[in-house]
Amino acid sequence: MDHEHTPAGYHAHDRPMHEEGEITPAEHAGGPPKTHQHSGGGDHRHALEDFKRRFIVSVVLTVPILVLSPTIQTLLGFSVEVPGADYIVLILASAVYFYGGYPFLTGIVKELKSRTPGMMTLIAVAITVAYIYSAAVIFGMPGEGFFWELATLIDIMLLGHWIEMRSVLGASRALEDLAQMLPREAHLFKDGSVEDVQVEALIVHDRVLVKPGEKIPVDGVVIEGDSSVNEAMLTGESQPIAKQTGTSVIGGSINGEGSLVVEVRKVGAETYLNQVVELVRRAQESRSHTQDLANRAAFYLVVIALSVSALTFVAWVFLARDTGFAVERAATVMVIACPHALGLAVPLVVAVSTALAAQSGFLIRERQAFERGKDIQAIIFDKTGTLTEGRFGVTDIISFGPLGEDGVVRLAASLEARSEHPIAQGIIRRSQEEGLELAYLENFRTIPGKGVEAVVSGRHLKVVSPGYVEEQGIAVDDGRVEALQRQGKTVVFLLEDDTVIGALALADIIRKESREAITQLKQMGIHCMMLTGDNRYVARWVAEELGLDQYFAEVLPHEKAEKVREVQEDHIVAMVGDGINDAPALVQADVGIAIGAGTDVAIESADIVLARNDPRDVVGVVDLSKKTYAKMVQNLFWATGYNAFAIPLAAGIAIGYGILLTPAMGAVLMSASTVIVAVNARTLHR
Repeated sequence: MDHEHTPAGYHAHDRPMHEEGEITPAEHAGGPPKTHQHSGGGDHRHALEDFKRRFIVSVVLTVPILVLSPTIQTLLGFSVEVPGADYIVLILASAVYFYGGYPFLTGIVKELKSRTPGMMTLIAVAITVAYIYSAAVIFGMPGEGFFWELATLIDIMLLGHWIEMRSVLGASRALEDLAQMLPREAHLFKDGSVEDVQVEALIVHDRVLVKPGEKIPVDGVVIEGDSSVNEAMLTGESQPIAKQTGTSVIGGSINGEGSLVVEVRKVGAETYLNQVVELVRRAQESRSHTQDLANRAAFYLVVIALSVSALTFVAWVFLARDTGFAVERAATVMVIACPHALGLAVPLVVAVSTALAAQSGFLIRERQAFERGKDIQAIIFDKTGTLTEGRFGVTDIISFGPLGEDGVVRLAASLEARSEHPIAQGIIRRSQEEGLELAYLENFRTIPGKGVEAVVSGRHLKVVSPGYVEEQGIAVDDGRVEALQRQGKTVVFLLEDDTVIGALALADIIRKESREAITQLKQMGIHCMMLTGDNRYVARWVAEELGLDQYFAEVLPHEKAEKVREVQEDHIVAMVGDGINDAPALVQADVGIAIGAGTDVAIESADIVLARNDPRDVVGVVDLSKKTYAKMVQNLFWATGYNAFAIPLAAGIAIGYGILLTPAMGAVLMSASTVIVAVNARTLHR
């Protein structure tokens, strides 16, 4: 089928038709907002109201049709004689056919023009055959018309579509909610006063006031104030994040207890939230391999339905010699075989899962790569900045005297407090984490290339490198130090009068979340590996700490893609990196995942972008991929399995057992199957 001008994952016959009442329900299966901000979903609601209005009018017209129908009078045991009743019924049924059936009659034209016969084709053919046959009977053709069946069939089809569209609209509302997270107004500092303006009017370098409890209007940087900000709906970060002067904030996040003055850095389509909305929209439109299968199945189902309907008609004309009954059976087959549930089965799940992923902080750029996530057998992690924090931190503390570990850290941090060296900053951070008060220094000076020294409370102290200790011939006879150095860690020594009283080992700190992520992935049966340009000692230490299955060390950036290719010989591989120097490896992998993108979602080398520096989100990606696929399979099974038993019943195969489906009952079953598919897709939220 030709999808060139249709959002991928949707049937061409489900494209919106812009005349009143012509928007087909499948288009509401997660159709994206048309604008970045404050998309209203008005077209969807208009179509919903249109189907409701047509349903109500058709029901009102159906009541007198039922009252005047001889079949209904006989069934309910009453008699009403009205002059020209047959012609009155014809006029009323014509109104129901043309007004109530309008969406289906115009739909078949669109489907046939695009050469993709589907749901609208089956419904339109069924009601048209029933209408023409019944009208011909009124004008003298032998047989018995069934205008009342025609009217009730259209009523039920309209009601089913209306109920389904309400469910579908709810399933696709997550993206609309994302688009509406930005506030409409901002408090702009202008000419010494604060003025309320529309967010769209803000420009870069404007300064806005964000009061406690308000939403932050745009992406920017805090230039005044302290507060905590809730970014859960944007990045999935559950804990409020502290914000102070110099830190970035994201538009749409919720300010906490303090007031902030924010300088605007991004506006319009450049903001994080609008990039997310656009990314989600593209992902919802992108082709799904599973949807391709559903499209083909739906097409063949239409062909089968029309063929079976024709055979049913011929068979009953031959067997029962009753043209009216044969037309009814043929119409029921066409109605009950409508592939609408099949057409919605995958797009609805795509819409829900993509929006759900965005709310959890991982953004799908390439749909088919996300679907491959369920098959991942091995995940290769970059080390620096992915499994580790990408900065030096104290990992081990050794005390050679009565100081204790806290004492060693306190004195070492006191001496390093004036240094900007990464090692010094790592020691200072450790003292801050422990809440240690730094000592007062006297006679501070640096030892070029070797360390620092000062006098603390009359004690002459130094923090120096292993080179200084070796150069001065200072003995350090302790196997613990050698073990730390063999792990590739950087060791510095605390000296008092050239006697070693303590040592601190520093390394790139392993994220606490990494251990949990690796454990969960291994429980899922996935091999966990690491790829790093760092030396083999550091790599081995990290691998052992995390329980990795394998690691590759001293790999240059341009060699990473080749390592991924080697692993792909035996496994379906996902690569997790920072999206910059890992770009070739991300592209080479079956699934490329960029971690810790923050507000930069435009990472072209990745299939999936994680907003947070949290490896556990990789677990979330795999888990959601598996559950998304499971929902697709469930929906496809229901949509096709339902037809397997419904079509034979509609054809009248069980009439000998007293089981005979009317066209109206067929419409009920068809609508019910569609609603079940829509509701099942929405259960992904659980």
